Amino acid sequence: MVDAPGFDVDALTLGRYVMGNTRDSDLVVLMNALATSCKLITSAVNRAGVAKLYGLAGEVNSTGDDQKKLDVMSNDMMINALVHSGVCSILVSEENEEPIIVPKEKAGKYCVAFDPLDGSSNIDCNVSVGTIFSVYETQGPEGKVEDLLRSGAHCVCAGYVAYSSAVELVFTFRGKAVQGFCLDPTIGEFVLTRPNMKFPSDGGKKIYSANEGNFNYWDKPIQNAIGVFKSGDKPYSARYVGSMVADIHRTLLYGGIYLYPADNKSPKGKLRCLYEGIPMAMIIEQAGGIASTGLFEGKIGRVLELTPDSIHCKCPIIMGGPRDVGIVYDEYKKAGIETPEF
Repeated sequence: MVDAPGFDVDALTLGRYVMGNTRDSDLVVLMNALATSCKLITSAVNRAGVAKLYGLAGEVNSTGDDQKKLDVMSNDMMINALVHSGVCSILVSEENEEPIIVPKEKAGKYCVAFDPLDGSSNIDCNVSVGTIFSVYETQGPEGKVEDLLRSGAHCVCAGYVAYSSAVELVFTFRGKAVQGFCLDPTIGEFVLTRPNMKFPSDGGKKIYSANEGNFNYWDKPIQNAIGVFKSGDKPYSARYVGSMVADIHRTLLYGGIYLYPADNKSPKGKLRCLYEGIPMAMIIEQAGGIASTGLFEGKIGRVLELTPDSIHCKCPIIMGGPRDVGIVYDEYKKAGIETPEF
């Protein structure tokens, strides 16, 4: 064998990995369709300045946010790739008010919910953005929206893509390990670079990530927990990008805690349950972390136990390891609120 450092003659590509671990050709096609759309989004993001793709498209999305040009393009790229994959029946996008019904002649067994370009408010200042997705199977011969309105226990695959100095795809299948793939631009393929990703067992770096502009709206236990993070001889560092993919990716790799809790301004939370909360919770939990709702609708529970009541419903999120989520839970206990055991 030729000695060629830097060249892998046996690269474990995404398609090869999925086929080798599932033996499900439909799932291989689905993951390849997602990968293709993310490669197209990568090209658009990388050329955004030169191609004059910055700025607003003049429309608003399903939740009332102004759409950027790249939002619309990324959404079209994902819809086109998934509709023509032949394995999807229902699509839900943050950018579309209504679900997308795939024509019967092209329909398959999967339902996919996605945020095509998370953190798009950061696009014009060239900050990291990403894509998030969750995958469910249809319950009958024809897909229905109700197939997606189920708890995270029914999610068969969850993942995200981070567009930055490298393009990384992180995903997991239900009950399996979390795997990280990096786009190799020289061959145009995602290759396995972070096998069996695990949340740092000791909690990792002491970092908290939250939009402290909402501090006055938070409940007292959350405010107190932030105070704990900021106190002591070695206070936590604050890191908040404002792109969920970037903040969760850092938390998964480095440790710490990410919080976007319910508050007086947004009592149901701010993040979308189906294509932000559930997929990120599945990844964090299967990497050994904790994905909590914080205090939500009178109790504290797991994000994966939530059942969406509409395709664009919202939920609160607190994600991290036992060390840091435990600090939040301790403050709730002091307030007389029952907390789950780790």
